[in-house]
Amino acid sequence: MQALKNYVEEKNRWNAIFGMAPMDINNDMDRVKIAQTLDSDLSPENLHCDGEISQAQAQRKYRTLSKVAEQLIKLDPTVTVEELY
Repeated sequence: MQALKNYVEEKNRWNAIFGMAPMDINNDMDRVKIAQTLDSDLSPENLHCDGEISQAQAQRKYRTLSKVAEQLIKLDPTVTVEELY
C-alpha cells in the first residue's frame, strides 16, 4: 500500500497548492477520484509528458503508476482504472 499512499500524498500536496480538498484512501468517493486521476496520469500524452521524456522514463512511470493502480484495486475492487486495460 505504500506506493498508493505516496501517490495520494503527492497529489494532496498539489491539491493544497490549488485550494482543492485532500483525497483520503479510506473514503469511497475519494477512491473513485484517485482512480480517475490515475486514468489521467496513465493516458499516453501524460505518461510520455507529450514526448518530453524518454521511452525508458515513460516505462518507469508506467510501472510505478500501475503498481499504485493495483494497490488501489486491491483496496477497493469496485474501482476501475481504464488505462490499465
